[in-house]
Order: sequence, then structure tokens, then C-alpha cells
Amino acid sequence: MYRVVNKQALAKRLFMYFLPLLLIGVLVGTPFLLLFLGSFALLLWHYHQLYRLSDWLINQRSFNPPEGEGAWEQVFEGIYHLQHRNRKKRNELADLIRRFRDGAEAVPDAVVVLQKDLSIVWCNQLALKVLGLQWPTDHGQRLDNLIRDPKFAKYMRKAIYDEALELENGHNVEQVLEFRVMPYASSQLMVVVRDVTRLKQLEQMRKDFVANVSHELRTPLTVVTGYLEMLDGDALPPPAMWHKAQHTMLEQCKRMDSLVNQLLSLSRIEGARRQDNDKAVNVPQLLKYIETEAHSLNQEKKHQLLFDIDRQLDIRGSEDELRSAFSNLVFNAIHYTKPGGNIVVRWLRDNDRAVFTVTDNGDGIAAEHINRLTERFYRVDKARSRTTGGSGLGLAITKHVLTRHDSALNINSKLGEGSTFSFAFGKDKVIALR
Repeated sequence: MYRVVNKQALAKRLFMYFLPLLLIGVLVGTPFLLLFLGSFALLLWHYHQLYRLSDWLINQRSFNPPEGEGAWEQVFEGIYHLQHRNRKKRNELADLIRRFRDGAEAVPDAVVVLQKDLSIVWCNQLALKVLGLQWPTDHGQRLDNLIRDPKFAKYMRKAIYDEALELENGHNVEQVLEFRVMPYASSQLMVVVRDVTRLKQLEQMRKDFVANVSHELRTPLTVVTGYLEMLDGDALPPPAMWHKAQHTMLEQCKRMDSLVNQLLSLSRIEGARRQDNDKAVNVPQLLKYIETEAHSLNQEKKHQLLFDIDRQLDIRGSEDELRSAFSNLVFNAIHYTKPGGNIVVRWLRDNDRAVFTVTDNGDGIAAEHINRLTERFYRVDKARSRTTGGSGLGLAITKHVLTRHDSALNINSKLGEGSTFSFAFGKDKVIALR
């Protein structure tokens, strides 16, 4: 604890300084001259101490003050303690700001702090990526000048932030961003930006799913209901009509049963799968059964079917799920290739991988449809799919099966030339040659 200079101590020091000068001046007969010289010397000494203080504060980098003399010792010591307290407070403030920034960086959303005039004070790293900001170049820039969207400018100008704003990202038109603005501190705003693209896709998929399931089940139910209403409790319709009605109702019931079974299968495989339960799957034998079914299914269209199978290539996985993935691609090729077409099915080793491909010379698929083929109930040609009996779930099931086996479906297609559907399994799934 440093000593505090008080008035009494200063008065005592001045008295003890000037008293000897006054006495000597009286003895020699020049008291005023000695008092003047003493005052002038004291003034020079104080100016020297002021110079030392100024030089320490401005020029010297040392935190410790120069050694003071007299009353200046307490002055230097007081300034030293004041600086020490200020430095401690600055360190505490810097640590608080660092913790705030670390916390803001850990948030899974983009965060931007603005002044009331919408100029940028600070943003986290995710904001640079999501909003395309540049730091520190954009420091002090207005956010509405960097996000050039009329809806955003109107939203910020209106200054009513009860509801969030959703915008398509200008850097990625398929990305949807949600903006939430909250008053921050006394005169600032905090903008939190969240990527809600996946949520929007799931919401749209849910709507499409409900609409498609309702439609798919309504059609066969309408058919069955119509024929049942035609039946008279006392007499059946003519044999020819009854035979047609019975055949149609059975087909529609089978279609509904198949649709429900596929929905249940899809729901089952969408969950997590324990890979430690994987077993060796004899894929050549599995594909042999699928080939037999394919030839039976191909009796009407009479495609040229070629199965090129490596008889010694097995993998580890779930046999039932893999059967669905293999058969869906083969049967789809048969359904959607014009009569007399060529279909080639291959199961071969490619370096350390096992690769399955189905190639046809059908009509092909337009590029804008390819990314959506694995969505539930998505069809390129809905009328044609219903004619072939397709439910729109086969490729969705295949996608989930492959994801559960650390693989992915690749689709290459050109209009008028045909399509190739393929997937591969890594070396960790491949079993050594038998």
C-alpha cells in the first residue's frame, strides 16, 4: 500500500526547506534574494521531476516508474498502482471478450453484431462462410449493403424483429437461411443466421409424402370400392364382368399391400444399423436368384439380359437389405426400358472395391431429374410409372440400404442413350477370394 501525500506533510516540507534559507538570508542581509534563489531552484527541481514523469509515460516501455524523490516519490508510486489496476482491469476485460468470442465461435449459427445504423462491429467465422463476409475488410460496413436483397433491406428498415426472415442464399440458391435479429447491449443488434435448408427439405418431403401416399392409396381403394358397389347382395354380375372385377380388385389390393410393405421396409432401414451384426453375403448366388426372377419378369418385353458376375466376390452386410438394393435396380431397368432393349448387369472387382452396375439403352433421364430420383414417390413420368406398377419407393430404399453399408448410388444418364446405375463397396466390406 503506497503512502498518500497530505497537506500537512507538504506544508511541513516547505517550511523546513525555506526556514534555513530565511535565517541565512537574515544573517547575510539578503533574505529575499536567498528566498528567490531557493524558490527558483525548487521550481527547476519540480520541472525536472515532471520531465522524468513525462518521459516515463510516453517514451519508456518499462512498467516500473523511475525512482522518485520527495513528494514525487508518492506521485510516481500512485501512478504505478493506478496503471497496475488499469492493466488488471484490461486483462479481465480482454479475457471476458475472448470468452465471449470463443462462445460465439462455438455456436452452430452465423453471428453478426451490428450498431444501430447496421454497421458491422464483429462476426464469427461461420458468418464469413455463410454470408460471404470478409474480415476485417467489412468492419464498419452496413450489412444491408453487403446482403443485397430487397426483402432483407425492408426487414431491417422496418425494425420489427418478432418474426424470423427466411432468404435464399445469394451464394448458393439451393440454401435457405433464417435471420433472427435481437437487440444487443444498449445500442447494438445481434443477427443470428441459421441454415434451415435441411428443415425446409424435410418439410417439403413430408408434404410430398403425405400427398403421394394419400393419392397412391386412394386410387386402388376407389377401384375396389367402385366394383364392390356394383355387387348386388342377391345376385352376382355376369361371369365375364365378375372375372374382370375380381382380377382388377386383386391387382389393386396387391398394389396397396406392396406399397405398405415398402413403406414399412423403408421406415425400418432408415434407422441406425449395427454393423457388427454383418454377415458374409454370397452375392453371386443372390444375383443368380435375381437373374431368374428378371427373366420371368422379362417375358413380355423380351429384353436382352446379360449378367456378368464374379463368382468369387462376396461382401459383408445384411442379405435382405442388399437383395432389395440389387433387385430394385435390375427390375427398374426392365420396367423402364422399351421392349427389345439391352440390359447389362455386372458384379466385378475393381482394385480393392466390389462394384455393381446396371446399364440399359432406354430413353435416359434428363439431368434435372437425376438428383431427385431417390426421393420418396418421385417419378420422372408419373403416368408411365403407374402403368408399370411402380410405387416410387424403390430407389429411396436402395439409397438408404447403401448408406447403411457405407456406399452411395451413382446415376449417369443421357436422354436417348440410356442410363447406368452403380454403387461400390470398400475393401473393408469385401471378403477374400474363396
